[in-house]
This record gives sequence, structure tokens and C-alpha cells, in this order.
Amino acid sequence: MFIDTHAHLFFPNFNGELDQVLERAKTAGVSKIIVPGTDLATSALAVELADKYEEIYAAVGIHPHDTKEWKDELINEIRNLAAHKKVIAIGEIGLDYYYDFSPKKIQINAFEKQIELAVELKKPIIVHNRESNDDIMEIIRSYKGSGLRAQFHCFAGSVEDARELVEMGHFISFPGNITFKKMDSLRKVLSAVSIENLLLETDSPFMTPEPYRGKRNEPAHVTLVAEKVAEVHNITIEEVAKRTNANAHKLFGL
Repeated sequence: MFIDTHAHLFFPNFNGELDQVLERAKTAGVSKIIVPGTDLATSALAVELADKYEEIYAAVGIHPHDTKEWKDELINEIRNLAAHKKVIAIGEIGLDYYYDFSPKKIQINAFEKQIELAVELKKPIIVHNRESNDDIMEIIRSYKGSGLRAQFHCFAGSVEDARELVEMGHFISFPGNITFKKMDSLRKVLSAVSIENLLLETDSPFMTPEPYRGKRNEPAHVTLVAEKVAEVHNITIEEVAKRTNANAHKLFGL
């Protein structure tokens, strides 16, 4: 059985089909799915999904794209959402300098405030990092010794960064882009990270793996990510499932 640690199942392109999507996931051997919010509204939707479906767990937080209107008072609303018994992390949070949706200073403040909430609540964080690696690494280093635990989702950093994060006790995950033909650089990082520090994810509805690239992604496709991890690490897919499930239980308490 597999755990998809990152799927945005509240997106409109799942409307009217979610039951079938979850049935296909079950048939593919997916036992649990983490749905991270990206703002207050979708975080509330993630909690609703977790309430409705046994296999779904939620993460709540504000994505860097949505921090333009950030106010520190929003932390109390995130805290209230995080009180639900099936909220297992604060996320998806982080920094994104690829798009100019929110000023860097505001992104950093929102990220740090949400990290502090996670440390206070003793919950892990789910980190988004795009073209912001230096600032992300500096911020994460500053929380050494705080008890902070993190999943670095859709990892796109260097081998050196991955090793440093793992040494700090964090986890790394890659979605379907590790199956893309021209992603040898990502597979190099994947090969350098021990299976003991890896999680599986789809990043649905994005990052659809081959041979379905270009179509909407869904949790059932996490098996294709697992197959690539097995190939790169030269282990069986059963071993990938066993180890990554144990890692998800360790980080998220599933």
C-alpha cells in the first residue's frame, strides 16, 4: 500500500469525480492521501475532505502565492483549522520567487510565522520552494534545535542541499517529474537521498508522470513515482512502499 503525501483534491477539476478518483487510488493500492491547503478557503476544504473520507488527511496553511494580503492575525485562523483531529501538518507553505505574486518580504514573514505555529503545535510543515533556495535554506537552518520537522515537497534543490536537510532530520519528496525524460538532474538528487528519508507524492492535479504527462494527475499515479524510485534505488517497489510508508508515519503520525 502507498501513501500519497501531497494531492490538492479540492481543485475544481476534481469536482463531480472525486469518489471515482479515490476508488481508482484504492484499486492502485493507495491507502492514505494528504491534502494540503493553499489558503484559508482551501485549507477549510481540505479539512472538510478529511472529515468526509477516511483515507484523507489535511494540512492547513497559506502558500506563498497567496501571501500578498498576509496579516499576522491570520495565524489564529490557521491555528483554529489546525485543531481538527485529522490535520497532520502546516502547509503548503514556503517561498516562490519564480512568480511575482507576493513581495519577498511578505512571503518570508508569512513563512516564518507559520513555521513558528508549527513548532508551537508540534506539527511538521510541508514546504514549497521555487527559485528561493538560498532564503529557504537560511530560514530552515535558523530553526535548528527547535523541533521543526519538514517535508520538502517537489524537491528541486541540489544534492548538497538535500543531504543537509536530511541531516537536520527532514524528508524529501518528488512527484511525477522524476519520470520525465530530461530530468536526469532530479534523478541524480533522488539517487543521493536514502530511501529512509524519502516520501511519495503526486502533487495532483499537477506534475503528472509518464506516460500520462499532460493530463490531470491523481493519487493513483503515485505508483508510477514509486516505480521510478525503485528503479533509481535498485530496490523493489514493495520495499519503496514499506519504507516510504514508515517515513510518512514517522513524520506525520499517520
